[in-house]
Amino acid sequence: MLDIRKNICLQGSNNRPILLDVFCSHRPQPSPIIIFCHGYKGFKDWGPWNVFAKAFAELGVTLIKFNFSHNGGTVEQPIDFPDLEAFGNNNFTKELHDLDVVLTWVVEEYTNDPNVDINAITLLGHSRGGGLAIVKASEDIRVSKVVSLAAVSDFKARFPKGVGLDQWKKNGVYYVVNGRTRQRMPHYFQFYTDFITHEKRLTIENASKALQIPQLIIHGDADQSVDIQEAYSLQNWNPLAKLYVVSGANHVFSSQHPYKSPILTKDLQRILSEIMNFINN
Repeated sequence: MLDIRKNICLQGSNNRPILLDVFCSHRPQPSPIIIFCHGYKGFKDWGPWNVFAKAFAELGVTLIKFNFSHNGGTVEQPIDFPDLEAFGNNNFTKELHDLDVVLTWVVEEYTNDPNVDINAITLLGHSRGGGLAIVKASEDIRVSKVVSLAAVSDFKARFPKGVGLDQWKKNGVYYVVNGRTRQRMPHYFQFYTDFITHEKRLTIENASKALQIPQLIIHGDADQSVDIQEAYSLQNWNPLAKLYVVSGANHVFSSQHPYKSPILTKDLQRILSEIMNFINN
């Protein structure tokens, strides 16, 4: 029987709320844990992520997904981006702080629960969330495995350069249009300065080379948002990592938002099976 708890509220970066969901089922053996990190312009309820979480729970995994505190959502409206000011003030160190808050909550919540194994925590991240998961996994002994889905391999490469960077610094903000919601989404210059201040920590190459735990890299070879060469870079930096290429898959593995099907796409079904094999072996 599935046990689903939605929108548990934690205190994240700058005292902003983190909304968190738990999907689990009661099994005779202790359940491994997956903590899922959404990507850029993402949220915990995007597209198929609820169906994805339910599928893991049905296989005996406790899956926890959450909204980063500055992702642009609110407690009242956790889907989409009603708070663009928060979005504009987001940065990588805030997201790593939020992930630490979630990890601490998980360990404290389940320390005395015989149905959940806090010594078997896997970080799973999509796109930008995959890069963050790798960074966090490299520095936190509570994490036992890490999985990335269509992950970026270089945060710095995605910042504006040259004239674009100068203009961003001068204006203090630049905007990205959300193709789905049509919102002009701000990025304040603090995003860049925070990265530069913490560049060594936030360089995914450094984190990949420092990993001492099993790593699974999953990427579609038809990804037009994050090129599959980034997956090959991740594997090159950690030759012990396993790379699973999903033939013909795009950045969201043939899914979309909203996602109305009760079953996963074929790409996500293949990914589900690959991740289950990885965490069980």
